[in-house]
Amino acid sequence: MKRSKTTPRFVLCVEADADSDLTPRKVYEVIADSKAEREGFRRVVDESADDYLYPADCFVDIGLPPAAKRRLVEFREEVSPVT
Repeated sequence: MKRSKTTPRFVLCVEADADSDLTPRKVYEVIADSKAEREGFRRVVDESADDYLYPADCFVDIGLPPAAKRRLVEFREEVSPVT
């Protein structure tokens, strides 16, 4: 899924099973997916650097200062540039 240019959203992982590419207590970027959210899922960029659907109850919403969001987005673009 192509990442949009909208304001980035971030969540904190609070639960992960052994088979997922998630790490508890780690911050993940959310990719907007209203259909998935209506069905109880979140689309997040996981440890594989790709976006996947995970149960929404694995995460809690967090608010970050604009400077922190900017740095997280810059880091993501350094690691995997959007084409």
